[in-house]
Amino acid sequence: MAIEVGDAAPDFTLMNQHGQPVTLSGYRGVKNVVLVFYPFAFTGVCTGELCALRDALPEFENDQVQLLAASCDSVPTLRVFSHQEGLEYPLLSDFWPHGEVSRAYGVFAEDKGCALRGTFVIDKDGVVRWTVVNGLPDARDLHDYAKALQAL
Repeated sequence: MAIEVGDAAPDFTLMNQHGQPVTLSGYRGVKNVVLVFYPFAFTGVCTGELCALRDALPEFENDQVQLLAASCDSVPTLRVFSHQEGLEYPLLSDFWPHGEVSRAYGVFAEDKGCALRGTFVIDKDGVVRWTVVNGLPDARDLHDYAKALQAL
């Protein structure tokens, strides 16, 4: 079952596309976080969603907000994907232990071996304030994330 509004966001440390560790609690007291899980790099819907976030990046990565996108892809895969698509925000690898963070958030599809399309808006205190989980083929509306951030 997915983490719900009002729950404490499970802390984690994952490597980004450059092999650098990113820890969720490092943003506590500093920035709100939009945590976006997606199934796989280089797939149509995922690429579309992540490029839409890239194109609206000032809304999701600024003095008040940090965007983090996580998949079960490896660090080298994420490096190539971010370079190819011009994605400058952190892409986090939940590759090993495979899907551990996706599982902690309740969005790991055991039968597919990847994360579902789960998004969590986490406030500066580390509490989930908004969430949505879509199935693999169903893209999310990033305008919903923006509304959730404005409500914080």
